[in-house]
Amino acid sequence: MAKVNTAPIKWAQRSDSLYITIALQDVKEESIDLSDSELKFKGKSNDKEYEVNIEFFKSVDAKDSTYKVLPRSVQMCVMKNKPEGDDETEEFWPRLLKDKALEKNQVKIDWDRYVDEDEEEEAGGFDMSALEGGMGMGGGMPGMGGMGGMPPGMGGMGGMGGMM
Repeated sequence: MAKVNTAPIKWAQRSDSLYITIALQDVKEESIDLSDSELKFKGKSNDKEYEVNIEFFKSVDAKDSTYKVLPRSVQMCVMKNKPEGDDETEEFWPRLLKDKALEKNQVKIDWDRYVDEDEEEEAGGFDMSALEGGMGMGGGMPGMGGMGGMPPGMGGMGGMGGMM
C-alpha cells in the first residue's frame, strides 16, 4: 500500500467563519467530507496520496460551508455554529483543532488572511472571490454577496511634506 502523506493546512478565522487552505497543487481524485465536528480530506497531488483528518475545536455548520479546488490549493470557507441561547453568538477560537498536540504538527496560521479579534470590523470578512462557483457542502452561502472593497486608504498623510 502506498504511503499516505498528511496534507499541509493553513487557517484563519473571523467571528462567524473559518478559512481553511489545504496547500496542495493540482489536486486530483479529491474526497472532502465535512461534518459538524470534523473534516476528512483525501486527494492526490503529484502522484502522491494525501489526507487530512481533523476534529474541530468547536462545532461548525457543514451545510452552509463551501469549498473549491483551485490549481494551487483547496480552499474552504467553513461557517462556525452559533451556540443556542448565547448572547455572544460569535467568537474567535483559540485554535482550530480540539487536540492541541496535533495542531502544532498539522496546522499553520494563514498570515495572509489573519486578523486580530479586535481588528475584525476594520478588516471585514474574507475575500470570497476565489470560492465563487465553488462546491457547496450542503447549501449555498446566503448573504455573502457584495462584501465591500478595501478599507479606506491613508488619507490625511498629505501633511507630511515638511518632514524632510
